[in-house]
Amino acid sequence: MNNFNSTNKERRFKAHVSALGTTQLHLRNPYIIAWWSAAFPGFGHLLLSKYLRGYALFIWEILVNNMANINHAMVYSFTGNIEMAKEVLEPRWMLLYIPVYIYAIWDSYRTSVDMNKVFILAEHENADFNSYTIGALEINYLDKRRPIMAIIWSLFTPGLGQLYIHRVITAIFTMAFMILFVYFSNILVAFHYLFLGEIAKATEVMNPQWLLFIPSHFGFSIYDSYVNTVENNKLYESEQRKFLTEKYQQYRVKFPNTMEEVK
Repeated sequence: MNNFNSTNKERRFKAHVSALGTTQLHLRNPYIIAWWSAAFPGFGHLLLSKYLRGYALFIWEILVNNMANINHAMVYSFTGNIEMAKEVLEPRWMLLYIPVYIYAIWDSYRTSVDMNKVFILAEHENADFNSYTIGALEINYLDKRRPIMAIIWSLFTPGLGQLYIHRVITAIFTMAFMILFVYFSNILVAFHYLFLGEIAKATEVMNPQWLLFIPSHFGFSIYDSYVNTVENNKLYESEQRKFLTEKYQQYRVKFPNTMEEVK
């Protein structure tokens, strides 16, 4: 159940509030979106709320990157061991990786430019949309939340910031893959040895192929939760402004200007 029924006269809506989250249009910097796709294919599309495309590219990145040993080769190249970097790379998977990687960057840039145009048209139309929904599994509604809290929770565990602003599917997806990255990278085992002072052993147990996924994952979770908290707050204010204007501004009350008029 929600508080809105479409009249089928509207062409574009700025947002949709469902039990699984709030999806909205807002202006985005295409270069920032393209940069996130370069950092990790799929992230740019997830920032655009293109979830199916984003999840497909995200899973493709993990699969093909692991098969081609790209992260492992990057570690060797960063340490100046170019010959080892060449040796660990699997050329059959590497050549498969390149075109899809370029496509992810290009498509996220193109889509963000198009969606900015759609947002401007939707903003001018300013059509009503549902701001509250309640069902057997979840309740979701527009309200204001603190962006700094989204950052803090994302720093604790990627995905918690998305849960804070009710982006349920993205939160579950982000948390699930964070568990996967932490487990296969052995980073917690490395921390254990590090606290014991066994630095050499801590370095030895880490798996660099999985470890290099973690920084991008943390960065995306923080950025995505912060930006969407800010934009959700703007959407809440916009919806409230329109509601109050339509329902109450027509009842004009004349206030006295001077104390003499009051008497």
